[in-house]
Amino acid sequence: MKPAPFTYHRPREVPEAVSVLHRLLESGGHAKVLAGGQSLLPVMSMRLASPDHIVDINAIAGLDEITVTPDAVRIGALVRHRALERHDGAAAALPLLRETLRHVAHPTIRNRGTTVGSLCHADPSSEMPVVLAALGGHVVAASVRGERQVAAADLFVGPLETSLAEDELAVAAVFPTLPPGTGSAMVEVARRHGDYAMCGVVATVSLDDEGRVGRVRAGYLSAGDSPQPLDLSAPVAGSALRDADWAAVGELARGLVPTEPDIHASAEYRSQLVAVLTERAVRTAASRTSRSTTTEEHAA
Repeated sequence: MKPAPFTYHRPREVPEAVSVLHRLLESGGHAKVLAGGQSLLPVMSMRLASPDHIVDINAIAGLDEITVTPDAVRIGALVRHRALERHDGAAAALPLLRETLRHVAHPTIRNRGTTVGSLCHADPSSEMPVVLAALGGHVVAASVRGERQVAAADLFVGPLETSLAEDELAVAAVFPTLPPGTGSAMVEVARRHGDYAMCGVVATVSLDDEGRVGRVRAGYLSAGDSPQPLDLSAPVAGSALRDADWAAVGELARGLVPTEPDIHASAEYRSQLVAVLTERAVRTAASRTSRSTTTEEHAA
């Protein structure tokens, strides 16, 4: 299989790249940005997408940087999944990143695929969009009009669709670190490791000032059209960790998360996965809260 003919562009700087995108849009052209290409090239080869122009950003210096601060992990548009997975500073600041990236496809794909590219592809079966949404992160988009920050809550508008303009280039993604007293976890079920998950959950659990359960949130992949997290606090808010009814949180999620059948699983089976994986994820996240050990020992 071969892609349809296209014109190839290879800008050397971000201003040049956004200028090319803007000019092509103004002239009525259909352009796609190439970073890792692990999603774009297969769909082009199968003629599911036939852009007139490809704008390859791999020659732009500085887009492969990972910056870790006390408040966030910022990754450039050319940071490969594997580079982020192996970055000890990012893993120390946000263990959820490494935990999740190990579920993304296979090492060969992670060696080339980019995390920002995955976010922009907005596949509802992908892991990293759910992480960005669960953490309340954002994407930095550049255009001839300047830069803007697009919050995850505004970025993902539907399956394979984002709110980015056609002449905007996502230059970075920012994942906020978790506040003290918050734990996180990611779990999924797939037929084979590296395959798209039949269902996956990214969860965070926060403790209040007294060390009791405060806020519980969970986002889902391969279940529903959007990675936006749900507030699942109601069954456990105010409970001591040792007394929290995490199974009730799973049942609440079962009633809130829409599921659909496909060739891999029935809607009913996915709904069961939502309940079971939610319980597992929030229970694990709770065990990782910074105060969990102290609180449990004190309660005992």
